[in-house]
Amino acid sequence: MLDNASQELMMSADQRRWHRERRSAWLRLVALAVLIVNLGLASRPDSVIVHVNVIAAYGVATIVALLLAELRWGARWFAWIYIVFDALLVVVLFHEHLFAPSKEVDHTLTAPSLAIGFLLLMHVALRLRPMMVALFSSLVILGWLTLLTVAVEAHLGKGEALALDWSSFLTEAALAAAFGFAALVCGLLTYDHNVLLKAAVLAERRRASLSRFFSPTVLTELQATGASLALAQRDVAVLFVDLRSFTRLSESIPPASLANLLVEFRELVTREVFAHGGMIDKFIGDGVMAAFGQPKSTPDDAARALECALHLTTALRGWRDARERRGEIGPQAGVGIHFGTAIGGVLRSGSHDEFTLVGDVVNVAQRLEQLCKPLGASIVASWEVITAAGGAMGAAWSYENDVELQGRVGRMRIGYLLRDTGAIEPRSCREGSLNDE
Repeated sequence: MLDNASQELMMSADQRRWHRERRSAWLRLVALAVLIVNLGLASRPDSVIVHVNVIAAYGVATIVALLLAELRWGARWFAWIYIVFDALLVVVLFHEHLFAPSKEVDHTLTAPSLAIGFLLLMHVALRLRPMMVALFSSLVILGWLTLLTVAVEAHLGKGEALALDWSSFLTEAALAAAFGFAALVCGLLTYDHNVLLKAAVLAERRRASLSRFFSPTVLTELQATGASLALAQRDVAVLFVDLRSFTRLSESIPPASLANLLVEFRELVTREVFAHGGMIDKFIGDGVMAAFGQPKSTPDDAARALECALHLTTALRGWRDARERRGEIGPQAGVGIHFGTAIGGVLRSGSHDEFTLVGDVVNVAQRLEQLCKPLGASIVASWEVITAAGGAMGAAWSYENDVELQGRVGRMRIGYLLRDTGAIEPRSCREGSLNDE
């Protein structure tokens, strides 16, 4: 089960808002209970009416807040009304304490009222809005000091300096300063929380975006090491896999069946690529482009890419046979793979950032995949990737020299596996020219 922090990260801004509104409304019930107990114990005959009115007003506001939160209705500025209302109730309690007609000054008696002030301050802080904390505390402190000033002047004007003198004023001012310090701490904590939450949301979105390309293992390593995803030139093995005759296939089966076929195909390819430490660069209709050696190169990139291609053809063959046993169309697939230098990294383009890979190695790998059909092959690999991988890995490769690729100057040597050839059969070599076939 997800913890509260994980749940909050996964919420949208609107969901997060109503989650906090609902939590705040239910906590008002707790605050109301504390208010009743606290004021009930502290009430004197001359303060009962004031305390009852304060409790009734807070109770009505609590019911309204609960109803609106449960119905998910109300403008954002409603929350600010609650803040002002609660601050005014605290000031009313302080007024009742300072101006009680039959009360001798005893600052220990401010404890119940002061406790309510701190309680409602904590409640405001749970909204995690620094400006709301600032508004509430400012109204309370301003009202508090104003009442103190009026009370001092009123008592001194009557010659009652002993009842409430400047020493008493300073004591109350010290309490107000303590309240202000508590408010400052709450404000800083809520500010820090929001900064951390924003960073966590951005990190989670970045992780979700990158999870389309990298396996969970690679993604965890990227986050742990803080590896750069900026565009850079690296050696990389590029693998293209594509379904054969997909255009004709798409015209002969229902859209739902076609969509299911593509989902199964992409999941299979992604699973094999991730299992061999590669990344998915992009999905291109019925094709997938994968890379090994991004975002950092390792000595075994080519070997892992070639091993992935061999396992992938076996998995695709099993997938095709399983579909045919179910009476569904099982398409053929071809894989092209090449090793060379490319520029890879996150390409920033306004509101949409995407990991991309560009270079001749990409074009060659795609052209090699297109040779699968005329060669009747399941895999076509460049000599560069086979050499960099350290050999043929026991597969029954056939070879061609001087192969010309469409749109590319120069010829190259390739190796290929005939369709349905096992990946672990003894190696057999055949030299010659593709144009002689």
